[in-house]
Amino acid sequence: MKKASILICDDEMGIRESLKLILERDYALDYVTHGKDAVEYVKKHQPDLVIMDIKMPHMNGLDALRRIRRARPHVRILMITGYESSDVAAQAIQFGANDYLTKPFEREKVWEKVAALLSKNL
Repeated sequence: MKKASILICDDEMGIRESLKLILERDYALDYVTHGKDAVEYVKKHQPDLVIMDIKMPHMNGLDALRRIRRARPHVRILMITGYESSDVAAQAIQFGANDYLTKPFEREKVWEKVAALLSKNL
């Protein structure tokens, strides 16, 4: 059975490595380090899920989210934020994110959100 594909977009190596350790056994993973690369990746490939940080250099996650939504409206997107403010998360949802995680995140919470998003027929 083919593994679901996930694009992880975060400029912090530690976050990419953490997500890799949590998800690599059950999912096919690819990585980019900023929003512009995420937009280009999603246009060329069709990942089942994009996990993307909000605060990144070059193009932040909210701008990338809007561009990804225009290019691939049905891709599932899980945003990651280090902000405690619910305003940022609400803005991400308003721009089309399916859900969000707050840093630091727990392994179980990542699993729960990824599984829920990949099981939905959006």
